[in-house]
Amino acid sequence: MIYTHYDYLEVAPGAPRERIEAAYARVLERFNDGMAPAGQDLSGLVRMIHSAYEVLSDPASREAYDAQLRRDAELADAELRAELDRQIATPPRRVQDVPAPLSAVFAAMAA
Repeated sequence: MIYTHYDYLEVAPGAPRERIEAAYARVLERFNDGMAPAGQDLSGLVRMIHSAYEVLSDPASREAYDAQLRRDAELADAELRAELDRQIATPPRRVQDVPAPLSAVFAAMAA
């Protein structure tokens, strides 16, 4: 699964800057400066949270990031549509269609 900066800060894409700042502080507090209670190193996750905040707190960076997310979503949608169209292009098999070998057996029995 691919996570976005919004996922790391646990905010919706349209969140205002104040909510992003509050979420940043809340998430950092929860991860306790990069160490889990079991002693696991979470420094990589904390770096991702810092990076997410840097991008989302700067209006220009956030706009560029949101534009990239929109482009990625459009490409994914186009890819999905193409795949679904490819699957639909194969004519569906109807119940009335009898396979040729079975049809030949029935014809031989009827004769």
